[in-house]
Amino acid sequence: MTSSIATRMHLMITFVLVMCGSVGGACFGLLLGGRMTALAAGGAAGLGAGVGALLSRRHVVAFFRPGPHDLAARADGYAEGIADAVLVSIATYQAAVFPLTPAGVSDEEREARRTVAYRVAAYDGLPLAVRVSAAAALEAVDQGVDAERAHAAMKALSLTVYDHRGVR
Repeated sequence: MTSSIATRMHLMITFVLVMCGSVGGACFGLLLGGRMTALAAGGAAGLGAGVGALLSRRHVVAFFRPGPHDLAARADGYAEGIADAVLVSIATYQAAVFPLTPAGVSDEEREARRTVAYRVAAYDGLPLAVRVSAAAALEAVDQGVDAERAHAAMKALSLTVYDHRGVR
């Protein structure tokens, strides 16, 4: 029978606690009395540490075992990261289409940012709501005529990404 990593860790920690308790009790007993007192104190301390650790075994192992909500959070965390990447890539593309200075961005850089934004927005792991909102934002930015429309589409995308995030 193979044991889980949590069980092995608990047994290793229990061994260390029992050994430290025994040695500490023996040292304390040696200071107080002699060899017999050291033996009795070391045995009592080791036994107490071992019994306490074994009684708490179920709680310690349960702490290390991931639950179903942890696995769902990991999967959602990946989708949240992709959604954030979409938001950032489309925002950099928007900054290239509507630069603050008239000659602030070259055509090559604008095209490179557009390519990255489209590639990230087309990723399969992206939630549908974020994908639809990203498509609307890309369409508004691609037209490059109305900065207010592009800004509204980006705001809608950022709200969609925010709404997709899990409970913190």
